[in-house]
Amino acid sequence: MAERIFWMVEMMEAWFHADPEALEGFYGEGFQRKALAGNPRVEEIDRLDLERGLGAATRGTGKGDYFRHKTRHGSGLLGRIDPAKVRAAAPNCDRIFAGLARALNG
Repeated sequence: MAERIFWMVEMMEAWFHADPEALEGFYGEGFQRKALAGNPRVEEIDRLDLERGLGAATRGTGKGDYFRHKTRHGSGLLGRIDPAKVRAAAPNCDRIFAGLARALNG
């Protein structure tokens, strides 16, 4: 049973860092890609660094600061990010997806 239980340990914003191209496509002009935390192992990025980076990257866009509009932007971004990129950068995400696939295929 334990192998079927997963706990989300990072902020979903860590997954966004795995696909900066999707962020840039969503936010468009004014997006500051260089403001994002540079750690390719996105689950290791500190919460404050995630917040600072994503806020700074999005603040000057027409859509505005991600954290001021998190409820509107979050679901849209989750639908845009490339799952393969996220799985490659986030081992726990990969475990979740692999476990779900095993459970569904049974």
